[in-house]
Amino acid sequence: MPTRRDFLATAAAAAAATSFLPAAAGPLPTNDPAAEGHYRPLHRFGLGGVAIGTGFAPLTAEQSDEVMRAAWAAGVRYFDTSPWYGLGLSERRMAHFLAEQNRDDYVLSTKIGRILTPTDKIPQVMWKAPSPFAFQYDYTADGTRRSIEDSLQRMGLSRTDIVFIHDLSPDHFGDQWTEQFEIAAKGAIPVLTKLRDEGVIKAWGFGVNNIEPCLRALEVADPDLFLLATQYSIVEHAAPLQELFPKCEERGVSIVVGAPLNSGFLGGKERYNYRPEVPAAIREKAARIAQIAAEHGTDLRTAALQFCNAPQVVSSVIPGASSGQQVIENALSMAVRLPEAFWKALQDEQLLAPDAPVPT
Repeated sequence: MPTRRDFLATAAAAAAATSFLPAAAGPLPTNDPAAEGHYRPLHRFGLGGVAIGTGFAPLTAEQSDEVMRAAWAAGVRYFDTSPWYGLGLSERRMAHFLAEQNRDDYVLSTKIGRILTPTDKIPQVMWKAPSPFAFQYDYTADGTRRSIEDSLQRMGLSRTDIVFIHDLSPDHFGDQWTEQFEIAAKGAIPVLTKLRDEGVIKAWGFGVNNIEPCLRALEVADPDLFLLATQYSIVEHAAPLQELFPKCEERGVSIVVGAPLNSGFLGGKERYNYRPEVPAAIREKAARIAQIAAEHGTDLRTAALQFCNAPQVVSSVIPGASSGQQVIENALSMAVRLPEAFWKALQDEQLLAPDAPVPT
């Protein structure tokens, strides 16, 4: 069983290693801070908060601090969390580290859509060690305001930068997602638009695992960006590329790519899009990409992260991490340059969609 001393030693090693990252590879990618139009986070590489919320394993407080310290040392300045992640746990653990940083030095996004209430009987959820809260969906105006206030209280902060309307999508509500969308159209969307226009937040959008809510939002509102998880990756990307990205580009709306490693599969974990089953065709495709990557001196994780960062419509890529070492590996993957011959080899074998952007 690892001891506290083991965790602290690992964290110290992670911080030391990442201090050499810019010299060993290159700076992490950024957006143009002077660009006009809808708000984009400055940093094109961030940290997602699912793993810190015990999405895959019951991380301790020390392990979560290790992740945050390594991310900060690596140059990460965009952090995404949610009340849903660990039923408040991810927000609290991220904020525990960020409380010691200058608030103007980082960008923080959280989400609305679920209200948490204390309970002695924790509901059946995906989280491995959640906080003792029950939850209910709420996309109304009052629910949106309460969710933001609750998040700020949990995190001990006076403001958040980006707010995403969370999980209002077919994978959570089935055919009834449109009914929930109408509630949000009269409640959450006007509230978030007003908060943005008043300068209380910098931006808002939807944080979902399907493209349909994003397309609907573009029809009825003026969002700034979408957090699209599990939908755009090196092994599966045709639908957003063809249906959503062009419409976003027309409106100046950007994409934050969540779960760019398909919740860990492309980084070597035996799970795909938060499920233990990996489709056979996906496994075969990933194996071939990994083989070509090795022939060009790189690896599948690096190729996957850089692929997600290539489109102009993408404003940030935010893989999660459950250890400082994972943060280091992901940051190094974003800071190196891959040969053009590698991307051409993938295109020649039709492993990428014909119109899929690749790094240049």
